[in-house]
Amino acid sequence: MSRDRCVDFLRAWAIVSVVLGHWLITALVREPGGRILAPELLATVPWTQWLTLGFQIMPLFFLAGGHAAGGSWARARESGATAAGWLGRRALRLLLPVGVYSGLVLVAVGVCAAAGVDPDTLALAGWAMAMQFWFLPVYLLLSALTPVMYAAHRRWGTRVPSAMGAVALVVDVLVVREHTPYVGLLDYVLVWGVAYQLGFCWRDGLLTGRRYVPLAMAAGGAAAFAALVALGPFPVSLILVTGQHPGNTDPPSAAMLAWVVAQAGLCLLAAPAVRRGLERERVWRVVRPLSAASMTLYLWHMLPVLIAAAAFYLTGLAPEPGVGSGAWWALRVPWLLVLGLALAGVVAALGPLERALAVLYERTGPDAGLRRAWPLWLGLALDVVALSRLAVRGFAPDGRFPALPALGLALGTALVLATRWAAARRAAAAPEAVLR
Repeated sequence: MSRDRCVDFLRAWAIVSVVLGHWLITALVREPGGRILAPELLATVPWTQWLTLGFQIMPLFFLAGGHAAGGSWARARESGATAAGWLGRRALRLLLPVGVYSGLVLVAVGVCAAAGVDPDTLALAGWAMAMQFWFLPVYLLLSALTPVMYAAHRRWGTRVPSAMGAVALVVDVLVVREHTPYVGLLDYVLVWGVAYQLGFCWRDGLLTGRRYVPLAMAAGGAAAFAALVALGPFPVSLILVTGQHPGNTDPPSAAMLAWVVAQAGLCLLAAPAVRRGLERERVWRVVRPLSAASMTLYLWHMLPVLIAAAAFYLTGLAPEPGVGSGAWWALRVPWLLVLGLALAGVVAALGPLERALAVLYERTGPDAGLRRAWPLWLGLALDVVALSRLAVRGFAPDGRFPALPALGLALGTALVLATRWAAARRAAAAPEAVLR
């Protein structure tokens, strides 16, 4: 099957929406003593919670991810690759840039902590640099489950996401009504897994054979979301707002599940027109590099906020109208332009490092079988736990260096890399043993 440019467009569209959404709602205030605060716009100006309906596009990430992973695993399986071999290589595509990013941020945190930077300021900066990390452990878990999920898809098709959605609703009842501890963690895999599984169905044509299917998904999902917000206990905000209970993202709620279905349906309806547009070479030349740089943009897009805070807020140069006022919204235009230029500079500076990571990644292939897969699974488990911890508490919890998460992430990534490297060396020594 040839590459579907629509999947690349989804990645590009999603990453641009994430970046602009985070930048738009980031408010900074300088106190008289010089400390920088970041008031929560969605809580300070409640009507802005409606904006999250346009900017919450994580379903597209998981939908595109499922489409791509389903095709990748199907090809690997047909060529005889093992699940562990496939997963190790796919996980490294995520873990290498995440490891470099985390390492650089952790070094900066350590230097700042040793230099006596205000703990509250350091904690805020560390939280900002890790706020996007929640996506990473969920995506790693879904990648690890891909062989099982795809086998279920081949056997039961669209009944799989339907069943996952039904279980997610039961879990949500336990969370919202019974306040059952920890059970809500299942919905991170179930709700986002529905989008991932729908990506399999989309790739294999199970959702596009009849036009009424995506239309029913879009209309039904939107109607369910509206009902759950209007009649049920859920807020309209699709991003976590402090003090709201229940919320829609921590864990993903029934309302978020409805939004997943609605957004997937809209995507399927728009896909034919999007593909026609992507046939134009000028359009494709814009979309392709954005899609290719999606992980870099996702990881590094909050650094320009810290740069702007240091350059304009710590120095007192930035005008500070009341958050949410007309003047404040007018200043969002130059704010976004400054951050965009800063991010472009960051991406350009990272170019040599990105190329070095690409070379390292290529040296870990091909997808050879593994003699001992347990180090890979242990490494992935350590990475998932460490990334989850960083996502919750940031890179500088209470202004301190996060020693255990840093160690877990370093050890986990090293185990995955070493396992893949050993497999690649064996494959190079005995090419005939490589399973292609």
